[in-house]
Amino acid sequence: MRIVRYWDPGSGKGSLSVVQGDDVVALSGLFPNAEITLEALLAQAAAEGCSVLDLIKHADLSGAPRMPYASLDIAPDRSRPYLLQPVVAEEIWGAGVTYERSRHARQAESVVGDIYQRVYDAARPELFFKATPSRSVGPNEPVGLRGDSRWTVPEPELALVIAHKLEIVGYTLGNDMSARDIEGENPLYLPQAKMFTGGCSVGPAIFLKEAGNESAFRIACRVERAGREIFRAETSTAAMHRSFSDLVKYLDRFNTLPTVTILLTGAGIVPPDDFGLQDGDIIEISSPEIGTLRNPARLLT
Repeated sequence: MRIVRYWDPGSGKGSLSVVQGDDVVALSGLFPNAEITLEALLAQAAAEGCSVLDLIKHADLSGAPRMPYASLDIAPDRSRPYLLQPVVAEEIWGAGVTYERSRHARQAESVVGDIYQRVYDAARPELFFKATPSRSVGPNEPVGLRGDSRWTVPEPELALVIAHKLEIVGYTLGNDMSARDIEGENPLYLPQAKMFTGGCSVGPAIFLKEAGNESAFRIACRVERAGREIFRAETSTAAMHRSFSDLVKYLDRFNTLPTVTILLTGAGIVPPDDFGLQDGDIIEISSPEIGTLRNPARLLT
């Protein structure tokens, strides 16, 4: 089951909805007098002693507003409904060097490449703070290209949506935009390579987690420039060197997390060294279970 959030110009609020076939059905009936959020769903599920997934499954959605999903997958326009980030997390974190492909890429670009091998083999994962709400964007909003970077790339990643009790509520997609030349110059420049205006996109939906073992997700990325595809690649989270639960466990160590946190799990797709994003490029990151996260790139000046 997937849930999305879209801008409702009538109410001037975001509307959390469930995807049913080609349509989205508003969940506003669960909270008729307030803006429905994932945090509100989590609180209600806890009060009823069930999961968010079960809460929605048993909700009476007859008569709820319904509209085609495709009509929402458009550039933001306050006069029309459009997709928002499915949840605005107070904190977005990232994990690095969780795939062998990422380890090789970081070693090649860095002046001190051996540190990435040491991180890949270590018990403790690389975790870093990625974005605040003001630095993250949703579907079809522009992601940023630093004006002082010559080599910025998208990093398509599966993102975990984590409740404050360390429950993985669901999964979404994230684009961990990275200035590889800045990080490669010195690993201590990582915050500047990772954190900037529009440096992270999240969406388009949250795939709600079924109880049980971790699932593998296929992830694809394509980049279009002036109407022509210039990059395409695929990977699977089955190739990850670390488990989702292990990343969450380390993120929680001596760290107070908000009600909802997003954790990007690392990039298994790394464009070639001669590839860099340009102003106007269109980035698409997709997974069969979650959908397609699409963003144009905009040069920051």
